[in-house]
Amino acid sequence: MPDVPVEVVRRLYATPPERFVAARDAAVAQAREAGDPRTAREIGRLRRPTVAAWLVNLLAIRRPELVADLTRLAESLRAAQRDLRGGELRELSAQRRAVVGALVAEVRRLAAAEPAAPPAGKLPLGEVEATLNAALSDTEVAEQVRTGRLLRSSHYAGFGEVPRPQLRLVTGGEETYRVGRPGAPGGAGRSGGPTEPVGSGGPDGVAAERAEARRARDARAARAERAKRRRAATREMARARADLDRAERELAGADTAERDGAATLDRIETELAELERRRAVAEQELSRARLARRGAERAVTAARRRAGEVEAVLEALDAEEGDAEIGDERAD
Repeated sequence: MPDVPVEVVRRLYATPPERFVAARDAAVAQAREAGDPRTAREIGRLRRPTVAAWLVNLLAIRRPELVADLTRLAESLRAAQRDLRGGELRELSAQRRAVVGALVAEVRRLAAAEPAAPPAGKLPLGEVEATLNAALSDTEVAEQVRTGRLLRSSHYAGFGEVPRPQLRLVTGGEETYRVGRPGAPGGAGRSGGPTEPVGSGGPDGVAAERAEARRARDARAARAERAKRRRAATREMARARADLDRAERELAGADTAERDGAATLDRIETELAELERRRAVAEQELSRARLARRGAERAVTAARRRAGEVEAVLEALDAEEGDAEIGDERAD
């Protein structure tokens, strides 16, 4: 995409997938308004990435130095595989797990800062991890990851680069290296000269026969060594595939458990929100009841006081009437 400005590509591929199409259409319209229809067409050809690919692109765009570390580690791994440096390869493999784990954690942190990102429990981090591991073994995936233009997640099912074996042919007192089938046309002979004919008679013929016999023995030894290495590689491949299958099953189980846990957490949070709402309503009703009780208590107190006052008046009236009757009786 040479006609699309780099900043436009970076902005679009850092945009969450659900907003990608709208952002791309806006960029197309802006290019057309600027009188650049060719750039507008190229922008319109950009495709929306998956969520996992977007997360990897976000890592490459926001933290390019971390992706550069991944690229350097990939080069070291390939060199160790080509040279069959077992100890270094094991050390680099352990470093690979640590680096990929740190990158996945950084992806989770970057996604948390994006308002339109999916919830943490729904991030496809397993696909992100698989893509980063693929970038360590596949140069094409590594380039897409480095440029931040990944469209979909990747998964690498191979086992790295396999170096082409170099066969050693011993002829006489010298060693000559040859690639391919010993004795084939164009192959190296003894001391760089042409191979002598077999059975030519005389000392030279005997020497040629012996040399041919040595070459045949060396060829058989080379074939046996290749067969041995192939059997060892086959066993290693079987173990690696078994480990891969087990890891993929564990990953699938972990993804399922993570999704179930996220669903349970969402359900509990919903229930908690409902309980909080009901608690607020109950607290309001309790407050109103308390206010009503206090009002009723005040009313009861006032009524009692009023009743006491009326009762006192009645008693006073009764006393006055009693005194009046006594006075009347005395007057009679």
